Amino acid sequence: MAQLQQKNEKAPKHYTVWSVVNKTIAFNISLNLYRKSSNKKNFKKIAKETLGRLDVRELSESEFSTFYNELKTYCEKMVHLEVNHKPLVDEARKEGFDPIDANIYWWKSKHISAQMKPKKISYEEVGNRIISEMKNYSPKYPKLKRRELIDPHLLVIDPADVHIGKLCDSFETGEDYNSQIAVKRVLEGVQGIISKSKGYEINKILFIAGNDILHIDTPKRQTTSGTPQDTDGMWFTNFLIARRLYVDVLEMLLTVADVHFVYNPSNHDYTHGFFLAQTIETWFRRNKNITFDCSISHRKYYQYGKNLIASTHGDGAKEKDLPLLMAQESAESWACTKYRYIYTHHIHHKILKDYIGVTVESLRTPSGTDGWHHRNGYQHNPKAVEGFLHNPNHGQVAKFIHLF
Repeated sequence: MAQLQQKNEKAPKHYTVWSVVNKTIAFNISLNLYRKSSNKKNFKKIAKETLGRLDVRELSESEFSTFYNELKTYCEKMVHLEVNHKPLVDEARKEGFDPIDANIYWWKSKHISAQMKPKKISYEEVGNRIISEMKNYSPKYPKLKRRELIDPHLLVIDPADVHIGKLCDSFETGEDYNSQIAVKRVLEGVQGIISKSKGYEINKILFIAGNDILHIDTPKRQTTSGTPQDTDGMWFTNFLIARRLYVDVLEMLLTVADVHFVYNPSNHDYTHGFFLAQTIETWFRRNKNITFDCSISHRKYYQYGKNLIASTHGDGAKEKDLPLLMAQESAESWACTKYRYIYTHHIHHKILKDYIGVTVESLRTPSGTDGWHHRNGYQHNPKAVEGFLHNPNHGQVAKFIHLF
């Protein structure tokens, strides 16, 4: 544990690099340097010189990687626009808006009137670039040797429907909620579950991730299907906040026991949530004390002794069909287990029902009530992060609830 903490105390950690760097000034400095540079492929030098001019010296390696990527993307896009869409850039400077924000514009001359579409970087390109950079910088964690336990247990920790980026205003809904409150509640909730479970010996932690960890999935502040949302912050800032949060939580859990990380796709952030899970897996790829199941499959299964544990977001298959789906999709584990549980999410409140051979339980959420939920009366349910303790031979033996 000491080695783990020592590694992460080498540089201050911020939930976004832009909390210590002025983005507008950084973009302007780097763009001027990029234009003048004779070797545009060496962008790392440009990024470092930009930080020097801003007198910033406290970024960690991962934060510098984020800073480098965003600056490089901005400069490449701006130079592309200056070369290929000069009328747009000239008009943007005249009217005072950022030409990168333009999705489409008209260009008229004496001879033609043309509708122009500046080239945009796709989500796939953004995701691939992040993963590629993460592979270049992936922390080396020492392998932790665990002592053999007399009475081992599995601890399931499931911060459900966190919705980083959701905005709730107390003037409308009676409570405040934003990205920083979301981070604070998850960290407090996970630590609370760990504290409540200290009377038990734990040899494995099942951490269930995804499930609307992010509130939106598009730059237009919409879910994956296009539903508008009240939001706090930009989509990319919230992605970085969620990444930092997951890294902090997993490093916290690794001081307790080895971790199995399971990702559940969800309706608010179907694409960004998947990118986030892949990024976290890449971050910890050199860590021998953590395993991952980050496939896009909507139902995940994990066997622990005589326990078969499933998780799914809850916006797809009907609840009554989940037990038979478990029997079909995880037939071998079904045959050799006695205690079977399915943890679902999505509805933001507690429902627990016993089916033949399977218990299905939906989890509470730590997230606040936004305008839509308040208007329709969907509020005043207990807000919490929940955990469950499973004995390898006796099934679920305890529940832990950290209320807010």
